[in-house]
Amino acid sequence: MRIPLTWLREYAQVPATATAEDVMTDLVKVGFEEEDVHRPLDEISGPIVVGQVLSKEPEAQSNGKTINWCSVRVVPEGTAQTLDIEGIDPSGVQGIVCGAHNFEVGDKVVVTLPGAVLPGDFRISPRKTYGHVSAGMIASVRELGIGDDHDGILVLSTLGLDPELGTDALALLGLDDEAAEINVTPDRGYAFSIRGVAREYAHATDSVFTDPASLVSVSPATGDGHGVVLADQAPIYGKDGCDRFVARTVSGINASAPVPTWMSSRLRLAGIRSISLAVDISNFVMLELGQPLHFYDADKLAGDIVVRRAAAGETLKTLDGKVRKLDTEDLLITDSSGPIGIAGVMGGASTEVTSATVNVLVEAAHFEEITIARSRRRHKLPSEASKRFERGVDTQIADVAAQRAVNLLVELAGGTEETTATDAGSVVPAPPVFLPSGFTSGRIGMEFTQAQVMGSLTDLGARVEKVDGGYSVTAPSWRYDLVTKEDLTEEVARLVGYDLIPSTLPTAPPGRGYSRAQQQRRRVVQALADSGLTEILAYPFVSRVSNDTFGVAEAGAPLAAIKLANPLSEEFGFLRTSVLPGLIEIAKRNHSRGFHDLALFESGLVFLPGAEMGTASIPPLGAKPSDEVLDALYDGIPYQPLTIAAVFTGKDTPAAPAHTPRAWDWADAIDAAHLVADVVGVDLVVEQGSHQAFHPGRAAVLKLRSGEVVGHAGELHPKLLAELNMPARSVAMEINADKVFAEAADVIVAKPISTFPLATQDVALVVPAQIPAQTVLETLREGAGELLEDVALFDEYQGKGIPEGHKSLAFGLRFRATDRTLTADEASAARASAVELAAERFGATQR
Repeated sequence: MRIPLTWLREYAQVPATATAEDVMTDLVKVGFEEEDVHRPLDEISGPIVVGQVLSKEPEAQSNGKTINWCSVRVVPEGTAQTLDIEGIDPSGVQGIVCGAHNFEVGDKVVVTLPGAVLPGDFRISPRKTYGHVSAGMIASVRELGIGDDHDGILVLSTLGLDPELGTDALALLGLDDEAAEINVTPDRGYAFSIRGVAREYAHATDSVFTDPASLVSVSPATGDGHGVVLADQAPIYGKDGCDRFVARTVSGINASAPVPTWMSSRLRLAGIRSISLAVDISNFVMLELGQPLHFYDADKLAGDIVVRRAAAGETLKTLDGKVRKLDTEDLLITDSSGPIGIAGVMGGASTEVTSATVNVLVEAAHFEEITIARSRRRHKLPSEASKRFERGVDTQIADVAAQRAVNLLVELAGGTEETTATDAGSVVPAPPVFLPSGFTSGRIGMEFTQAQVMGSLTDLGARVEKVDGGYSVTAPSWRYDLVTKEDLTEEVARLVGYDLIPSTLPTAPPGRGYSRAQQQRRRVVQALADSGLTEILAYPFVSRVSNDTFGVAEAGAPLAAIKLANPLSEEFGFLRTSVLPGLIEIAKRNHSRGFHDLALFESGLVFLPGAEMGTASIPPLGAKPSDEVLDALYDGIPYQPLTIAAVFTGKDTPAAPAHTPRAWDWADAIDAAHLVADVVGVDLVVEQGSHQAFHPGRAAVLKLRSGEVVGHAGELHPKLLAELNMPARSVAMEINADKVFAEAADVIVAKPISTFPLATQDVALVVPAQIPAQTVLETLREGAGELLEDVALFDEYQGKGIPEGHKSLAFGLRFRATDRTLTADEASAARASAVELAAERFGATQR
């Protein structure tokens, strides 16, 4: 919310010397966050004055353009020029070249004199151009930074202004004002108005607040105005979409009347573009009082206004020119012709107020928050009105806001107020809330006196009565969020002052800390980072094709995936069932920018829906769901296992003198998977496998000792890499970390390090080619017995000297005893035992 200071000063006692920074400092005391300062004078400076065109001589140029050589008086006639700046004529008349043609001799305009600076650091100085020395510039609204119009210069009479020559144009156009911008949290919608912020500023500074609503006298109605029927046939959670609708009529307006400078400048500083007098009045009242309004061309209305839910198949052309398909949950404003607006979101084009409008119907209604929020999201129509309605609007302000708008239409547009009025519906007053004595002190941790409690809540606008055991508090109509004693307690603490609440550092109870799974995840992530991989975080949104490719091992296998109802992009409309698509997309983007040697990993959740998703209904608000309802809600949430994936492309190290980098290969992907398991003390079984996203002959399936599959690793499929424009031989791995963590022992016992020397022996075995190397390795480990410390494959060979259909596998075996130095015979005997078992199972022969 942007707050122009001149506007705020009308209702709060803001010192004349206070800056936007000062105002934000005070508002921080009552719980608002600073956002920004908007100060036009930071970008524009004078001398910028009012001038009058004395002469205008068109001169055709060789480039086909016609310029005007103008004489412009910038001081009152008979008055001496007091500015002593190079280029400013002492006579008070400036010679200026102007390319615009939308002005005439005698018009008063804005003149930027030499020495002035315009937005964009455009500095004004005398310049020789088109055969003249132009000492200044006649400015357009865009050059002044007050609008987008650049078709011609700003003629002040179009704004209804006739100032004295030499008047400071910055002050005249409101450019000497400034605005403080604060962040308004969703529960404090009342602060989306000058009225609400002025009240909070008074709380923060203990000063006087003048309610702008109190300055509006609502005219008594002499009869019923335009017919209004509230007919919500499908309330959400039992609450009618509209419980109050005020309508007032103003006839005979001049819709083309100029917008007063004081109004347009305040709207501009508040972040709203000036459009036309009628639109600007509705926006002005909304910002001032917090009540959104809508104006209808009364002559375009057909019959009574009916507020109802949309029927299936209905459409509406909104003010932005788009035809929108309506949902049966949308709340509509209709007449006998059909829908004329989406309530609280955007009006329809058929009843739009235009420059030809003569009679205006002013709408000030109170709409239910959830209805407006859903319609706004459904139609992707964020607006200033919906932003306020979905956060809650004062239920008692509608008639005051309508009257304020009527008064401005009469004053500024020359209209006539109709004496009839409509005020349909009624708002149920908020019930009182009981606040027990001592509850606030106990909840906050400091003592509050009765005067502080009652005074704070009274200042807030609540009605407070002392009753037995505490206080009966009726919240003000603009604070619909105050419904519990906790809410009231928070307000007392906020208004008394957060800075007065003592801070005590809590003592952490013993035995707490990270959970077992959190500790495991941190160890794994740290180990992968320490091994040289870079952790990234990808979006969890992917395409259907990505899920079908990576989510299941076999092409065409059924896969359930969650489709997003409102995706950021239709291309990425599903929640991921695999982490790899996001990793590969990031690798691809880095490749397109020249980074080719990558080792990336991510630890994140995937989303695997079960047989049922969601629940048939949403639990009602305001009450804690039962255990059965909570269980049903949890059952409707998809299984979300923690998954760790890695992608390797290019080389493992940069090239350097006397060093040839090695290309990443499938073994690196398997090593990364082994690292994940090793860190938590789990034995990972790696077997030859297949997956549609991986190379048919260079893919491994990752299993636990129990045989449960937990992931895949290897070289990505060449066709897939070609489609993605990724380097050939890129490798990857993905593993279900939750399953690996569950397999880990609660306590990992470290083995003692033997002080006795190591005995190493190698063996090369010829086995049938279809037998996986991992299977042979596990057999050697089993056959060698307890003296074997480690065994590793270091070579695989097929070719000359090896029978067809066979392969040679070379293993390095490490033997060590914990209590003695092994003899060569002992190591050889263990080696022989291992070879013997391999021969027995696979017919292995030594090479």
